[in-house]
Amino acid sequence: MVRRIDVTGAGGLRLAAWEFADPPKSDPPRTPPAPGVLLLHGLMGRASHWASTARWLSERHRAVALDQRGHGQSDKAPEGQYTREAYVEDVEAALEQLGLAPTVLIGHAMGALTGWQLAAKRPDLVRGLIICDMRASALGAASQREWEDWFKAWPTPFATLADVRKWFGEDDPWVERPNPSRGEFYAEVMHESADGWRPVFEPEQMLKSRQTWVYDAHWEELAQVRCPALVVRGLDGELGRAEAQEMVRVLPHGQYAEVADAGHLVHYDQPEAWRAAIEPFLDGVLTGQDR
Repeated sequence: MVRRIDVTGAGGLRLAAWEFADPPKSDPPRTPPAPGVLLLHGLMGRASHWASTARWLSERHRAVALDQRGHGQSDKAPEGQYTREAYVEDVEAALEQLGLAPTVLIGHAMGALTGWQLAAKRPDLVRGLIICDMRASALGAASQREWEDWFKAWPTPFATLADVRKWFGEDDPWVERPNPSRGEFYAEVMHESADGWRPVFEPEQMLKSRQTWVYDAHWEELAQVRCPALVVRGLDGELGRAEAQEMVRVLPHGQYAEVADAGHLVHYDQPEAWRAAIEPFLDGVLTGQDR
């Protein structure tokens, strides 16, 4: 079952939240409700990227994935409303409207940054945090220029979804070796238009979102996260081991995990190893044995 739930984000923006399985059932009426998990995709992602994770999480949790502003089936914000504050306020509002708090936040890349910024701001809403392949250090102007050039290199519109999969999985200059899961990841964010397949998001809006964090470091906010937190990296991802371990040290209750044979898209590259990496942490959060 896939169920869409509309919530209202910052500035009245309509956001789409998704459940990908039936929520856990409470047998006797007095059984406490299943603990909530909110899944936050990265830049250019969408809630459906979490579908397989959400399905196994739903065995024990109420797992909901959110299309963030400008992504998936959520509304595109007006000019200039892609600030860090807006993203964080969206998640804050979604948690309260969905009744998920206190929740475990699982975030990939930009979604992980949103997660730890919310955990620092509203510790009452977050009982646990999983940070997947997101750096705390500043990336700088050169990184932003690389992204601008990369978007310009996309051969849009793509004639078919097979062309999308091939370009992002093999032909993209950012691909070091063939990566079918990367092709599938980007095929998920395309929609068919009159002239071919194009992304559901506006690349210019993605760049505006990115520029609100790329020039700054985020160590101070990381240090303010009081809940248990797990930093997960793909062995070949964008977050290096030394920085990941420093993030664990800075977090008051930080833990570390890495997934072999995975790049930046850890949960897509190695879904079973991803589950094995995060499930013990989730069990610890539930039982209070994570500190």
